[in-house]
Amino acid sequence: MARRARVAAVIGSVLAAGLITAAVWGWAASRLPDSYSAMQMGAADYGGGPAPAHAGHDMDMPGMDMAGTDIRDLIADPDAPADVHVELAARAEKVRIPGAEPFDGFTLNGSTPGPVIRAVQGQLVEVVLRNDDVPDGVTLHWHGVDVPSAMDGVAGVTQDAVMPGETFTYRFVADQVGTYWYHSHQISHAQVVGGLFGALVVTPKADAPAPDAVAIVHTYNGSIRTVNGAVSDVRAEAAGEGEVRVRIVNTDNSPTSVWVPGLPFRVLAVDGTDVNEPDEVTGRKVTITAGGRADLGIRVPPEGATVALPGATFTIGDGEPRTGAQPAKAVDMLAYGSPAPLGFDPEAADREFRYDIGRMPGFLDGRPGFWWTINGGIVPNVPMFMVAEGDVVVMRISNGSGELHPMHLHGHHIVVLSRDGVAATGSPWWVDSLTVEHGSTYEIAFVADNPGIWMDHCHNLPHAAEGLMTHLAYEGVTTPYRMGRATENIPE
Repeated sequence: MARRARVAAVIGSVLAAGLITAAVWGWAASRLPDSYSAMQMGAADYGGGPAPAHAGHDMDMPGMDMAGTDIRDLIADPDAPADVHVELAARAEKVRIPGAEPFDGFTLNGSTPGPVIRAVQGQLVEVVLRNDDVPDGVTLHWHGVDVPSAMDGVAGVTQDAVMPGETFTYRFVADQVGTYWYHSHQISHAQVVGGLFGALVVTPKADAPAPDAVAIVHTYNGSIRTVNGAVSDVRAEAAGEGEVRVRIVNTDNSPTSVWVPGLPFRVLAVDGTDVNEPDEVTGRKVTITAGGRADLGIRVPPEGATVALPGATFTIGDGEPRTGAQPAKAVDMLAYGSPAPLGFDPEAADREFRYDIGRMPGFLDGRPGFWWTINGGIVPNVPMFMVAEGDVVVMRISNGSGELHPMHLHGHHIVVLSRDGVAATGSPWWVDSLTVEHGSTYEIAFVADNPGIWMDHCHNLPHAAEGLMTHLAYEGVTTPYRMGRATENIPE
């Protein structure tokens, strides 16, 4: 018996030593360098397309030639005069929302949300961001706008964070009509919820723009539900006869539902792209993903109209807010509207990728935890999706992680081809932000027509900070910017 006990003790010691060794190895292997480039993250995934003959993986991007295009050169015409000029000052200060307790947050030009920026299609927009006193630095990302890559506003990828006393100028042509928003992409999981965001509206060239109203949905400090920075019923002026376009921007980390009690409405656009032949619906809700936008068309009667959402209302006109329970059924954008040409053939894809979202125990930069995975790997062991300009790309996004994820690809709009094997039958469902529920698989497609290095991440921003992020990179594009402990750049 004593001998068996000794053998068992030895075996136990060996197993314990093995587990400790494995844990130490896992901890050490997970540690990110003090300073590193996005081009060093993960392994190149060419999606079945051609890999450059010089493909490698060292200090530059997988498959890249350092003599390629510097991301800093991917800009709008530097000599063109600006049509729209805006200056924004970022500050860290006590935020006071009437009806709520003050909290430590951030403002742009002394308010949150920041000002609504408006442009007409084709105008060159110039925004000067000044950091007055946000200690960790700031940037501006133009969510849903396919800007030149140097203007994407991601700290450590397309620029350095703008530190206190510094400025950065963003310039881009507003080619895309629609509803968009801007927000910081430096420590974004804290700075966006804290107040560093605002709306961007691009209207078509027309003698008289159609009447519209902007409703920016945001939850501050974990519980202060607001529309346009105000609690309770928020008002917009009635716009006379005709259909009013209500532009709803969901800046939160989770989806929200909106509905129009007692009135029919149309879903005119999703994520800045018009729906083809939208039908009028009644008694339905519209689900807007985190970071997403929906434009609702409402014919407002003399007594007014209300857009309702959990915890808030947005009323157009002087009448009393209309009330009503949240509808059980949602407008299904997979089947809403009428089909229209995509402008490319997904069946002729040049590259096909998979983006499998999971979760597993392990280490992320030396921290033990239960981390998000992409294709089975924890950051930095995630794929770098490699494309060439002009490629037709198909991606299958599957979620087996136990939670839903609002996925957002920078610099591109994607079209949803199918959900769980059911093909789209309505208007082309173009999005830049897409909710992928647990257990679901979405097949999406796009044309790689905007060279750069682009984040592809969960827009539940704490999830992105916990590793649910990677990049789409164009062959030949490099970046000099770095992130990590030895830098001031912390994009998520």
